[in-house]
Amino acid sequence: MSGPRSKRGIIEPTVFAVAGVAILIGLGIWQLDRKTWKENLIETVTSRISRAPVDLPPRANWSRLVPEGNEYSRVTFPAEFLPGEEALVYTSGSPFRPDVKVPGYWVFAPAQLAGGSIVLVNRGFVPMDRKDPATRTGGNVRGSVEIVGAMRWPEGRGTFTPADDPKTNVWYVRDPKAMAAAKKWATAAPFYIDQEAPVPPGGLPLPGKIEVHLPDNHLQYAITWFGLGLGLAGVYVAWLAGRLRRRY
Repeated sequence: MSGPRSKRGIIEPTVFAVAGVAILIGLGIWQLDRKTWKENLIETVTSRISRAPVDLPPRANWSRLVPEGNEYSRVTFPAEFLPGEEALVYTSGSPFRPDVKVPGYWVFAPAQLAGGSIVLVNRGFVPMDRKDPATRTGGNVRGSVEIVGAMRWPEGRGTFTPADDPKTNVWYVRDPKAMAAAKKWATAAPFYIDQEAPVPPGGLPLPGKIEVHLPDNHLQYAITWFGLGLGLAGVYVAWLAGRLRRRY
């Protein structure tokens, strides 16, 4: 028996099936796009960190620096860390620092250049039990040091990232502007420096050179989404064929 009720019994599942297949295919295509993005990122980072460090661009050029053209570029410059000043950024580990395998903190500190400008430097990692600067006084350096590191730009805040806690001197994203504002550090640099050398006396904070160990599983994910889409389409076709047989 056919009629409006029978047609609704087919149309509604068809709409849901088509929408589901479209969503799954869209997720597969998105993963392929992510695969291309990840491969380009790995190629860019690998190329830039393999080059010899160059002089840090002068302050007059800072406003023209952009992540697309300058992030991960290795630079070197003389600077003096402002004594007693630092901000801690929590980390559970880093894909760029395979030597950092336990929770702890990145130690950000303002470094003053010869002309008076301030650049924030991620001096390196300290474990949880060395959060207090009093436990690592050997890392306090005086006078000008020749810093070698990679230029980095602020990272975005995720949906579930905890709020920063300036009162306890703990941040959860590497955002030099937010740290500088809370600490009243006068920096105009849109970037910060991931220090790789020198290692301070006492070994902490522990700097290190960036290494590329980024997972690239996007093709596998894409195949999974496409497979689910194909499976859903197959289930729908089988259901529809059975429904039509019963009708006729």
